[in-house]
Amino acid sequence: MCFPLLLPFSTAPVMAPWSPFGPHLLLVLLLLCPPLPPTQAHRFSALNTTFNHLALAPGRGTVYVGAVNRLFQLSPELQLEAVAVTGPIFDSPDCVPFRDPAECPQAQLSDNANQLLLVSSRAQELVACGQVRQGVCEKRRLEDVSQLLYQAEDPGDGQFVAANAPGVATVGLVVPAPGRDLLLVARGLAGKLSGGVPPLTVRQLAGPQPFSSEGLGRLVVGDLSDYNNSYVAAFANTRSAYFVFRRRGARAQADYRSYVARVCLGDANLYSYVEVPLHCHGQGLIQAAFLAPGTLLGAFAAGPKGTQAALCAFPLAELDGSMEQARRLCYTAGGRGPSGTEEATVEYGVTSRCVTLPPDSPESYPCGDEHTPSPIAGRQPLEARPLLHLGQPISAIAALQADGHMVAFLGDTQGQLHKVFLNGSQSQVYHSQQVGPPGSAISPDLLVDNSSSHLYVLTAQQVDRVPVAACPQLPDCTSCLQARDPLCGWCILQGRCTRKGQCARAAQPNQWLWSYEEDSRCLHVQSLLPAHHPRQEEGQVTLSVPRLPTLAMDEYFHCAFGDYDSLAQVEGPHVACVTPPQDQLPLNPPGTDHITLSLALMFEDVAIAVTNFSFYDCSAVHALEVAAPCRACVSSLWRCHWCPQSSHCVYGEHCPEGERTIYSTQEVDVQMRGPGVCPQVEGLASPLLVPVGWESRLALRVRNLQHFRGLPASYHCWLELPGELRRLPASLEETTGDAGLVYCQAQQIEPLTGPPEGGLALTILGSNLGRDFADVQDAVSVAGQPCNPDPALYRTSARIVCVTSPAPKGTTGPIQVAIKSRPPGISTQHFTYQDPILLSLSPQRGPQAGGTQLTIHGQHLQTGGNITAFVGSQSCPIQEPVCPEAIVCHTMPQAGPGEAVVRVVFGQAQRTLGASPFRYTANPQLTAAEPSVSFRGGGRLIRVRGQDLDVVRRPLLSVWLESTAEAQATGTQPQDLRRGCGALAEPPQACVQLEGGLLQCSTVCSINSSSLLLCQSPAVPDDARPQRVFFSLDNVLVDFANASGGQDFLYQPNPRLAPLSRKGPARLKPGNVLDVEGEGLNLGISKEEVRVHIGDGECLVKTLTLTHLYCEPPPRVPQPANGSSALPQFVVQMGNLRLALGPVQYEAEPAPPAFPMEAQIGLGIGAAVLTAAVLLLTLMYRHKSKQALRDYQKVLVQLENLEIGVGDQCRKEFTDLMTEMTDLSSDLETSGIPFLDYRTYTERVFFPGHGGCPLQPMFEGPGEEGHRVPVRQGLTQLSNLLNSKLFLLTLIHTLEEQPSFSQRDRCHVASLLSLALHGKLEYLTDIMKTLLGDLAAHYVHKNPKLMLRRTETMVEKLLTNWLSICLYTFLREVAGEPLYMLLRAIQYQVDKGPVDAVTGKAKRTLNDSRLLREDMDFRPLTLMVLVGPGAGGASGSSSVQHVPARVLDTDTITQVKEKVLEQVYKGTPFSQRPSVHTLDLEWRSGLAGHLTLSDEDLTSVTQNHWKRLNTLQHYKVPDGATVRLIPQLHNGGAVSQSLAQSCSSGENTPMLEDGEEGGVRLWHLVKGTEEPDGNKVRRSSLRERERERARAKAIPEIYLTRLLSMKGTLQKFVDDTFQAILSVNRPVPIAVKYLFDFLDELAEKHGIEDPETLHIWKTNSLLLRFWVNTLKNPQLIFDVRVSDNVDAILAVIAQTFIDSCTVSDHKVGRDSPVNKLLYAREIPRYKQMVERYYSDIRQSSPASYQEMNSALAELSGNYTSAPHCLEALQELYNHIHRYYDQIINALEGDPVGQKMQLACRLQQIAALVENKVTDL
Repeated sequence: MCFPLLLPFSTAPVMAPWSPFGPHLLLVLLLLCPPLPPTQAHRFSALNTTFNHLALAPGRGTVYVGAVNRLFQLSPELQLEAVAVTGPIFDSPDCVPFRDPAECPQAQLSDNANQLLLVSSRAQELVACGQVRQGVCEKRRLEDVSQLLYQAEDPGDGQFVAANAPGVATVGLVVPAPGRDLLLVARGLAGKLSGGVPPLTVRQLAGPQPFSSEGLGRLVVGDLSDYNNSYVAAFANTRSAYFVFRRRGARAQADYRSYVARVCLGDANLYSYVEVPLHCHGQGLIQAAFLAPGTLLGAFAAGPKGTQAALCAFPLAELDGSMEQARRLCYTAGGRGPSGTEEATVEYGVTSRCVTLPPDSPESYPCGDEHTPSPIAGRQPLEARPLLHLGQPISAIAALQADGHMVAFLGDTQGQLHKVFLNGSQSQVYHSQQVGPPGSAISPDLLVDNSSSHLYVLTAQQVDRVPVAACPQLPDCTSCLQARDPLCGWCILQGRCTRKGQCARAAQPNQWLWSYEEDSRCLHVQSLLPAHHPRQEEGQVTLSVPRLPTLAMDEYFHCAFGDYDSLAQVEGPHVACVTPPQDQLPLNPPGTDHITLSLALMFEDVAIAVTNFSFYDCSAVHALEVAAPCRACVSSLWRCHWCPQSSHCVYGEHCPEGERTIYSTQEVDVQMRGPGVCPQVEGLASPLLVPVGWESRLALRVRNLQHFRGLPASYHCWLELPGELRRLPASLEETTGDAGLVYCQAQQIEPLTGPPEGGLALTILGSNLGRDFADVQDAVSVAGQPCNPDPALYRTSARIVCVTSPAPKGTTGPIQVAIKSRPPGISTQHFTYQDPILLSLSPQRGPQAGGTQLTIHGQHLQTGGNITAFVGSQSCPIQEPVCPEAIVCHTMPQAGPGEAVVRVVFGQAQRTLGASPFRYTANPQLTAAEPSVSFRGGGRLIRVRGQDLDVVRRPLLSVWLESTAEAQATGTQPQDLRRGCGALAEPPQACVQLEGGLLQCSTVCSINSSSLLLCQSPAVPDDARPQRVFFSLDNVLVDFANASGGQDFLYQPNPRLAPLSRKGPARLKPGNVLDVEGEGLNLGISKEEVRVHIGDGECLVKTLTLTHLYCEPPPRVPQPANGSSALPQFVVQMGNLRLALGPVQYEAEPAPPAFPMEAQIGLGIGAAVLTAAVLLLTLMYRHKSKQALRDYQKVLVQLENLEIGVGDQCRKEFTDLMTEMTDLSSDLETSGIPFLDYRTYTERVFFPGHGGCPLQPMFEGPGEEGHRVPVRQGLTQLSNLLNSKLFLLTLIHTLEEQPSFSQRDRCHVASLLSLALHGKLEYLTDIMKTLLGDLAAHYVHKNPKLMLRRTETMVEKLLTNWLSICLYTFLREVAGEPLYMLLRAIQYQVDKGPVDAVTGKAKRTLNDSRLLREDMDFRPLTLMVLVGPGAGGASGSSSVQHVPARVLDTDTITQVKEKVLEQVYKGTPFSQRPSVHTLDLEWRSGLAGHLTLSDEDLTSVTQNHWKRLNTLQHYKVPDGATVRLIPQLHNGGAVSQSLAQSCSSGENTPMLEDGEEGGVRLWHLVKGTEEPDGNKVRRSSLRERERERARAKAIPEIYLTRLLSMKGTLQKFVDDTFQAILSVNRPVPIAVKYLFDFLDELAEKHGIEDPETLHIWKTNSLLLRFWVNTLKNPQLIFDVRVSDNVDAILAVIAQTFIDSCTVSDHKVGRDSPVNKLLYAREIPRYKQMVERYYSDIRQSSPASYQEMNSALAELSGNYTSAPHCLEALQELYNHIHRYYDQIINALEGDPVGQKMQLACRLQQIAALVENKVTDL
C-alpha cells in the first residue's frame, strides 16, 4: 500500500527568486510508496514526480534524490526522512535571475529540474543546482535537506553553474583542496545566455561568493558551439579528476568522438588539463562510464542506429600514460612525435601553443604552471577491444572490486540491470533483472553503498535498493553455485551462501566453494556402508565425503540421524558414526516396514552433507503381508530371514537354536533361501462354491509344511466373511515330497444368540434356499422353536431373514431349514436363548458437555446383533465391539446437571439399570496452568489447576500444528477405536493427521485430584508451527491461554549438548562438579526438572544456565544401566529428550595388590639394580636443562595431585558461587553493569593516579576576567597550530630531547595531546603512526624486541590512549561482562572468609603474600538490615523493608558496614553510594534496645599495649539480628575529608595502620610482629634469614591447597575473561586489526622476518599495554570499589596473562614463586589461545584506511567538553613555556617551518597567553 504525504505548495506565482512559497498555501497530495517486503528490493517513488539525480553521503549512508521541484532525503533503506520544495518558480531561460517580474516579461511558471546534486563531506552540506535561474546552486544541510544554508539573493553570471536546458547534461565533483573544498563543474552548451559560461570551471564552495569561479580556473574556449561538448560522467581518485565526454573531433568538423580529460586535484587553475580520445574498436560514441579501481569502464553505442551496446575497459595506467605522453610532447617537443607528426596540440581555439621546454619540465611541473601550455589534447586515441556486447543501449555503469574480482553493473535504457563478471577476456553477464518500469532508462547515477552490499538504481519514476549479491537468498549449496555469482560462494561450516569476507575460514582449503573454481562441487555423501541398518541394534555407519574441510583441534563433526546426534570419527574423507538406539528412533509409519531418516553430517548446527538412511524392522515385514509373511520376509529389500516354527521375521544370522531358518534372497551360498522354500498355499483343490448351513470340506493345496514336521502343530482355516474373520478347524494330509492337502469346514449363520423375548432377526446365508418365499415360509426352526421368515428381506436361494419366537432362557439347538421335497438342512452351529443382565456402571458421573467414556458391566451382553444404549433420553453411541460382560459407549451433551437412567435395547428387548443412574455434573473449570513453555521434544510436566477435574474420564493436552510434508509423514490417520474384548486399551497415538492439513499431537493427563491435573507437553516435529494448544476434557475444550491467565504456550527449539569427550570416555575425578556445555539449555525447562544419570546413579543438577549444566556426580562408581557396555553412560533427560553424551570413567586410586614374599624379594633386588643404573645414567648425562625439565614435570604432577585433593572443596564452593552469580545475572538485567561514562573513563586512563580532577581549572583567582579573553584566543590558536603535522612532530621531538623532561612529563604531555586532538582522531592516528615508524627505525639498529616494552616515550603513551579510545565500545559490549563477573566472583569468595582489617591478609586469596595463614574459627551470620524511611537506606522507599546481608562474626564493624552497604545499594554505582565513614551501625533488639556499634569504644579489649578491634563476636550479635545504618552524629572530620578528597589521587588508603597510637597497637585477627622494623633490621642474623627463606619455601606444601581451592573455584570466570579478550568468533575491533597490519608493514619495511619479534611487538602494543592494565585496574572501566585483597588476586591473574603472552617456554620448579605455580598447568593452553588469536587476525581481511577513518570519525564526537580541551591546552602550553627557547630554535632551524612561519605563530600565541608584547 502507499500512504499519502501532505506537503505545502504555493498556488500564487513565486515572485522572489529566493523563496518558492507565496502567501497562499494549498495542500498537495504526494503519494509515497513504502518499502517492499524484505525479499524484494527496497523502493521509493513519489506520485507525479520525475527523478533526475542521486547522491550518497559517504559516512552516514543517507540517500539524496534530486527531482523536478523536489529534493528528497532518504534513509539507507529508502525511508523518507525529509523533503524540500524547489519549484516551480517564475523564470525564463532568456532572462538572468530577477527580483521584479517586470524585468522579464516572458517569464512563466517553470518546473525546476535538478541538474547537479553533490555532497560536501567536509562542510556537511548538500550542493543542489537546478535548471531555473540560469542554473544557480544552493547549499542545504546534510542532516535535514529542508534547511537551506545558502542561496544567492542576486547571483551574478559567475555563479551560473548548471545547464538551464533539460536535455543538456551537467556533471561535477567536490574535490579536496588545502583547507577547503572546491567544486569542479562540466556542462554542455545550453541557451543564448550560457554561451559565455566555460564548459569546465573550478568554483569555490565557501567564502563570501559560493559557487563563483572568480579567480579560479576555467577551460577557455574560443567558440563552444564549434566543439559542442556533451559530458557523460566525472570521477576522481586520490590524485586526479577525470571527465568523460563527447565532442566534435576538431574545430568545424562534423564527426563526434569520445574523449576523457584529466586535471590534478590540487590544480585550481586547470594548468594540468589534458584530454585524449577513446576508441572502442568498431563501436560508436561513449554513452556511460565508470572509474573502477585501475580501470576506466565505458559503454559505447553499437549496432545499427546505436540500438545496441558494447563494453570496453581502458586500463588507468595506459590512460595516464597516454596523457603523460601527450603532455610531454606538448611541453618539450612542440607536440610532435618521433616521426614528426602532430600527436599533441592545444585545443579549443586558444592562443597557447605547444612549446619546447627543458626535458625535465613534465617532472618539475607535474600539474603544470602558468608558463606551460594548456589545454592539451592528444591526437592518438586510446584503443580497446569490446569485452561484451548487449542488445540494449547502456545508460549507466557501476563497478565493484571484491575478493580480487571485478563485477560491473550495467543499467540499460529499458530499465534492466545487468550484472557482469569482468573475468579478463571472458567477461559475461551472469544475472539480469528488471528494476525500473519497462521502457524507463536507468539514470547514470548508479551508486554502490558504503558497505558495498547494495546498489541504488535511479529511474525517472523510482529509486530502488538492490542487493549487490543475492547470496542470502540462495538457500542451498547447489543453488549458490548454479547462480554463478562471482561475489557468492558456499561457506561450508556456516551452511550458507555468503560473500567471501563473511566466511571466517574462506582462505583455508575446502572451506568456501566458488562457482568459478575448477572442480567446485557441493559436499555430498559419496557412499554409505552399510546402506541401511536394522533398528533393533546399534552399529557403525561409514560415510565417504570427499573434500571434507579440516577442523580445529577443539572442534568436531557429528552425525544427525533425524533428531538424534552421534559424535563422528573422521579419518580423511571417511566419517564413522554410531547409529541411534532403538528407543531414540521414531516409529515406522503405518503400513511400512522401515523408517527413512535424514542422515546429516553436522558441524555445530550446520548440515555439511545430507543423505537418507533407512532403519528397517524385519518383524514389521511379515505383518504387512498377512497372507504370505514368509515370502514377504525373505523377498524384502532388507536382509531378513524367516523362522517358520516361531513365525518370526528376524535380522540376525539365523533363527533360535533348534529351528530351521529360511534365509533372505540376498544371501549367497545358502540352499534354504528365497520365497520358493517358504510354507505356502498354492490354491483350492475343491469347488469354489459351498452351501450354507451344511458341513462342507474345503481342500487347499499346500507346500513346504515339512518345517513343522514332528511338532505338536494344530491347523486352522480362517474365513473372511462380511464384517468378521472366522476360524475353522483344519487337518493336514501329506502327499508326495513337500506338497500336501489341508481340509477345512465353511458355514455362516448370524447372530447365534438372542433374548428370551424373541423378536430377533436371524440371517441365514447360502445357496439352494428355495425358489420363492412360499418354499421357506414355514420351513425354518431355531433351537426347536419356529422362526418366521420376513418376505421383504428374502433373497431367492441366497438369504433367509427370520424373526425368532420367544423361548425359555438357556434353550439351545441347531438351525434347521426344511424345504419341501428335500431332506432338511441342519447346521453344525447352535443358537442359544440367553438373558442379558445389566449389573453396574463406571464411571457413575461425567460432565454435562458429554464425551464421557461409559462402561456398562453385565452378563450375556453380546446378545443379538442390534444393540443400542441410552442415557436418559439421549443416545449413547456404542464403541465396537460389544463384549459379553461390557458395553462401552460415549455420552452425549445434556442440557443441565442431573441424574439419568441407563438402558440398553437388545433387538426388541430392553434392560434398564435403575439402581445406578448416571449423574451429569457441571463442566470442569480450569483456573491455572504452568509452566507455559516446553522444548519441542515434549515431556515437560504441566500442572493444571481447576474445579471438578476428577469427573473427566480421559483428559488430554493437545496441540494443532501447521506442518510441512515431512512433519505430516510422522503423523498417522486417526486410529480405529475398536478393540478386542480381552485386549487392553491401546495408548493414544502421539500425532494424528486432521482434515485440512493440520497435525494434532496429544498426551493423556493424569488426574491427581479434583483440583489438579498433571499433563506432559506433547512432542512436536521440529519444522511444524504450533497453531493452537488446548486441553480436551472429554467434550470440553479449553485453550491453554484461557487456562493460564492469558499466557500462550511456547515451544522452544530442543537443546543441544556437546559430548563430554571427543576422544574416548570422559574422565571424572571423584568429588568434581561436572560442567556440560550446550545451547539453549534452560529455555524450556528448570534445573529441578532435569534428570542426569551416570549409569544407574544420579548426577544431582546444581545449576542450569543457557549454555552450561553443572551437576554433582555420585561419589561412588555407578554400574552401567544396561549390560551392553563396560562403562556407565552419561545421560541427560529433559522431558522426553534423552541425550546420551558418552561413557564416563571414574579415576580412582589403584589398590595395592598383594605380592607374595618371593615376588617382593625379586622386586626389591630389581629395584636396587634399577636404582643403581638410574644413578649411573644420571651422573653420566646430567644436564642443567634436562634437570629443569624433570623438575617442571614433577611440579606439574604434584600440582595435579594437589588439585585432585581439593576437588571436593572446589566443587562445593563452585556450586555455591554459580548460584550467587546466577542471581547476580538476573539483578544485572534490571540495573545493568556499572560502566563508567566515557568521559570519566578517558580521564582515568589518560591521567592515572589523578583522581577526579586530572586537569587544573583555569582562571580561579580574582581579577582574571580581563585576562581570560586573550588567553582563550591564544589557546584556540595553539589548537589550530597543533593541526600542523610539522609543528607537532617538532614539538614532540624537541621536548623528548630535553634532559629535564621526565618520563612522567612525557606521559602527561601525551595525554594532554590525546585530549586536545580527540576531535581529530584521524590526524592523531597519523601522528602516532609516524612516531611509531621513527621508534621502529630507532630500535631496529639496537634490539627490535625491546620496542614498546615500556612507556618511556610519548608515542608509547599515545598508543595506550589510542587503544583505550578505540576499544571502549568493545569493552562495554563484549569483554566488560565476563570481566565484571570475574570481579564479583572474586569479591564474593574473599568475603566468605575472614579478612584481617589491620594487616589486610585474607583466608581466601590467590596471592600468597596476602594469605592469612593462621586458622581462625568463624561463623557466617545473616543480619536483617532495616531499609526505608528513617532507616538509612536507599532513598525512594515508602515503607520499611528487611534486607538480608551475609557477614562473619569475626568481621570488624567497618567490614560489616561495607558488606551491608554492598547489599542495600546492590544496583547503585559505587560513586553514588554513601561513604562507610559517614554512617554508624545500630543494633536493634526488641522494641527499645538500640546499640551503636563501632570498631573502638570503651568496651574494646586492651592487653599489653595491644588493643583488639571490636567484632560482631565481641558484641555477641546473634544470627538473624536486626541492624540499620544511621548517619554519624559527629562526622565533621569525615565531611572535611570527603571534601578534601574530591580531587585526590583516587588511591585506596588502608582503613587502619599497624602502627602505634599513643603506645597502644591495634590488632584484629592476628597480632603483627612484636618488634618495630628498626629493631628487626638490626637484629636480623644469618640464621634468621635462612629460617625466613625456609618458611617461604615451605609455603607451597602447607598453604598451596588453600590457594588451589580458590583458583579452582574461580577457574571458569578466568577462562571466560581470557576467552572474551582472545576470541575471534565475533568481529575483531577494527583498531586492533589496523594496528597489527601496521606492525606487519613496519616489520616488512625494516626486513624483520623473525616471527618472535612480531609476536613481541603485538603483545607489547595490545595485550600487555592495554589488557593487562584493564585486568589489574577494573576501576578504570567500572564504577566499583576494588579492595586491596581483590587487587592482589587480580595481580596474580594479570601475571598469568602476561606469562601466557610470552614466547619463551613457561617452566616452573620448586623455587618458583607460588603465584606462578598456581596456573602452571593452564598457561600452555592460554599460550595457544594467544597464538591462535594472532594467527586469525593475520588471516582476516585487511582493515582499509577508509574503514578505519570512518570508525575514528565516529569516535571523535564522543568527548565534546570544550572547557576540558582548553584546560588541556593550558597545561600543554605550560610545558611549552618551560622549553620555549628550545622549541623556537627548533622551528626556526627547519626550512619548511620557516616557510610556514611556525615560530612566528608560536610567538603570537605566547604573547596572547602570557599577555606580553612581541617584536612582531
